[in-house]
Amino acid sequence: MKQLHRPDLFGWSAFDESRNVDFNGTVWVRAEGNIVIDPMPLSAHDQSHLENLGGVAWVVVTNSDHIRAAQEVAAHFAAEIAGPVGEQHVWPWTCDVWLGDGDVLVDGLTAYTVAGSKTPGELVLLIEDHTLVTGDLIRAHKGGALMLLPDPKLTDKAAAHSSATKLAALGADAVIVGDGWPLFSGGVAALTGLAG
Repeated sequence: MKQLHRPDLFGWSAFDESRNVDFNGTVWVRAEGNIVIDPMPLSAHDQSHLENLGGVAWVVVTNSDHIRAAQEVAAHFAAEIAGPVGEQHVWPWTCDVWLGDGDVLVDGLTAYTVAGSKTPGELVLLIEDHTLVTGDLIRAHKGGALMLLPDPKLTDKAAAHSSATKLAALGADAVIVGDGWPLFSGGVAALTGLAG
């Protein structure tokens, strides 16, 4: 895994050839138990690294299109799984916790819902007021810039713009996207620019 912009944040990726972007998994390392968000399958190297970081207490999935390797990672590390309450009716299994707008999973990790994306109730996670971790709606197909999910996949473009405004108001400087390049600074301005 690669260390990100803080010593307590790591990530690993798998390249998606059809979209020419990385799909990303994120780890927040914390003494009370590590949190993994939208995990991709783990290589032997990344699994060993994660074990050395202390394993996994929680796996959080932002939306039903990002289930990825959540069950496998949770099973290997005996972790619990949290998912979006707005997608509970389409989820292929029962999560240990369902998260909605403003819910706090653990101290320092708050879930926010976004609207207009391809799945209902998609989550964006705020880590200690400094870093947003997004699912599908907010992405980055080129370095240094954020974008919305392409128009054909949006269910409501106006709602998507409003969601970008909502996220910008949270004040996080960094945005780690589920799909594409992370943005380690300038997050508020980049999200504001998506507001339409």
